Amino acid sequence: MKCPICGYTESRVVDSRPSNDFSSIRRRRECLSCKHRFTTYEVIDTVHPVVIKRDGSKEPFDKNKLLVGILKACEKRKVNAEAIASDIENSLSGSLNREIASSELGEMVLSRLKKTDPVAYVRFASVHREFQDVETFISEIQKLRLEEPETAPKEE
Repeated sequence: MKCPICGYTESRVVDSRPSNDFSSIRRRRECLSCKHRFTTYEVIDTVHPVVIKRDGSKEPFDKNKLLVGILKACEKRKVNAEAIASDIENSLSGSLNREIASSELGEMVLSRLKKTDPVAYVRFASVHREFQDVETFISEIQKLRLEEPETAPKEE
């Protein structure tokens, strides 16, 4: 580690402790040349996946961009969009695959919305799957109805 005062590249660690949120390690160092003490932080180097768009272009995964899309679908709905985006980000981080198609990312959102809120699901699906007419909406809603778990029988 290079000393910020004299530029010497050798230092010793005087103290190490985790940061308050445990996302990094705080290290107090002392330069072996000028004895100046300084602080460094060690963090895990995460590699975010690359999203392959429909046109074949690639861009780095952006959780905020994903969250904006989910929030639009969940507008005025009681859905925790942040939790869905975080869940998807975590599953991508844990994956060995470093590239994901945008269509696959959209299907991940849809599977979570389907379990959470059918209205938000249809809204998101209409954009993701590019619904062209009312019949497509009706067809998707009918599929949802067929997949709904049966409710308790009604009393007569």
